[in-house]
Amino acid sequence: MCDQTLDYFVGLAELEQRDAACLSWSHAVNSSSRLEEALSGPTHMIEGDVLLRGCNPREPIMAHPPDTDSDLALRQWLLGVRMHSKGIKLDFKSLEAVAPSLVLLDEMLVEPSRPVWVNADILPGPGGQTTPLDPQAFLSAVTTLPTDTVLSLGWTTHWTAGTDNPGYSWDMVRVMHDICGSLKHPVTFPVRGALLAQSFSQLSWLLQQSDRYTLTVWTGQNDELTLQELLPYRKEIDVSRVYYDLPNSLRTELSMISQDNN
Repeated sequence: MCDQTLDYFVGLAELEQRDAACLSWSHAVNSSSRLEEALSGPTHMIEGDVLLRGCNPREPIMAHPPDTDSDLALRQWLLGVRMHSKGIKLDFKSLEAVAPSLVLLDEMLVEPSRPVWVNADILPGPGGQTTPLDPQAFLSAVTTLPTDTVLSLGWTTHWTAGTDNPGYSWDMVRVMHDICGSLKHPVTFPVRGALLAQSFSQLSWLLQQSDRYTLTVWTGQNDELTLQELLPYRKEIDVSRVYYDLPNSLRTELSMISQDNN
């Protein structure tokens, strides 16, 4: 199945066209105050990080390592979200949080059309220093989700200012396609914006392997990323197939330039 995220928001008249750069994001919604802000704001997609609480009760909570506790459990997060028309993205930092989180998803989000994305880094990527989640274990769990669920499957990465950072290699994209080629779900590949300039051939090839595939461009807090580095992805790839989870100023500027040139 192909990704239905843009169709959902076009159907709500929240997007005028199937242009993924027009989709806006609330990132790291891991506290009650951040959730309230995101739900009352204009963004389309709400992203939060999920792990198991480090003490009792051992339940899925919204937190990003090194945090091990939060004032917001996944159950409360989903309760808040389901009263609104937002799409959701759950970013899993550990395998132990996946199974109990999927139970909550099945129990609490019954609308068949709401965009639901589940994310994990499952392969080592450019400069990656953290251990990815085991791809077979993660996929065996999340492929039980409805087939319109978007699987966001990425690489661990690292970027350092002032150095020659490597991009996504041919081996990296080929191994990822080997894993994802037989899946039934739509798949988006989160890719680090600062590594895109040196990776266009590899990532455009990856998109060509299936119409179920999209990219989601993200950036680290201290990464250096220019509009110029993103333009090839806007000009040469269908605008419905590259999402931009970027600061709103950069994302909006990019979408306006694209519209002027298409």
